[in-house]
Amino acid sequence: MTAKVRVALIFGGRSSEHSISCATASGVLGAIDRDRFDVLPVGITRDGAFVLETDDPDRFRLTADAAPDALPEVVDNGSRVHFPESASSRELTVTWPDGRTESLGESDIAFPILHGPFGEDGTIQGLFELSGLPYVGNGVLASALGMDKHFTKTVLAAAGIEVAPWVTVTESGWRHDAELWRSRARALGLPAFVKPARAGSSVGVTRVDDWSTLDAAMAVAFAEDDKVLVESAITGREIECGVLGGRDGAESRVSVAGEVVISNGGFYDFAAKYLGAPGVDLVCPTALNDGELAEMQRIAIRAFESIGGSGLARIDFFLTKSGFVLNEINTMPGFTPISMYPKCWLASGMSYPDLITELIELGLETIR
Repeated sequence: MTAKVRVALIFGGRSSEHSISCATASGVLGAIDRDRFDVLPVGITRDGAFVLETDDPDRFRLTADAAPDALPEVVDNGSRVHFPESASSRELTVTWPDGRTESLGESDIAFPILHGPFGEDGTIQGLFELSGLPYVGNGVLASALGMDKHFTKTVLAAAGIEVAPWVTVTESGWRHDAELWRSRARALGLPAFVKPARAGSSVGVTRVDDWSTLDAAMAVAFAEDDKVLVESAITGREIECGVLGGRDGAESRVSVAGEVVISNGGFYDFAAKYLGAPGVDLVCPTALNDGELAEMQRIAIRAFESIGGSGLARIDFFLTKSGFVLNEINTMPGFTPISMYPKCWLASGMSYPDLITELIELGLETIR
């Protein structure tokens, strides 16, 4: 019999997307092929402690009616998980509250399903690189670029990919001369969106329909990050697709298109993405003609390659009357039951368990 692959599944984290990462863990724990993979669940608390967790998917399940104070989270149980002491070993250990330290055995690969800062931004990928531990997903550079919306846009624009006009302002710059930045923001026109540069899941994002609300929107965004973008709103269909790295050096693969259809007059915010808010539907596959689908897939691959992507990404577009405008690249998209990324691949013929297997196998063959 072939030995199972040992996967260290890492979730939770210090960002405001902690609960979404836990919900993603629930999905992966419930769907991973247990005949092929052994799972070592490593949770990261909101304070950044690495703890040994349960592999019960129900422990972290996110329900549509969950109250804000009842979202899943990693609780500090007193254990501490330690990564290999050198690149010559892949052995993880755990220290229990009574001081005993035990081996958790060697892990073949780490699967970080962390969203937001301190996980999706290249930081934990750097830890894996230092430890010599193979991992699923994007490397340090692609993760850092994808996390920072300002630099994502800068790189994409240099690659000839259309993005929404934007202004980037730091918190210190706003304090020093807010009126200058108000003037630059107003040049973008209304409506506009104010969003943290390095956050996801629509956390800290505000739609501005009147400039009198700009200061309040900036305060909300600065609560998440000390760098904020003001973007022109783009009128068009919200189209998304999934990207998977190619096998053995082959070209990356792109799923069919999904669409976020909003009928409540709002936007695709946190509640709509994860709590099943009414008036928002995810349609996958959505209707694109052959030319539109081919163009979307071409741009998606171009964008993925532009940031040095590997493993996976979800690419978000607006389809306007003049073509596609790229909104964001998500280098670790959610895997919750209502997330678009697995929906797009399911519609493309790849089941959720097979998608997880493919990601792990891609990570095992990737040489960085």
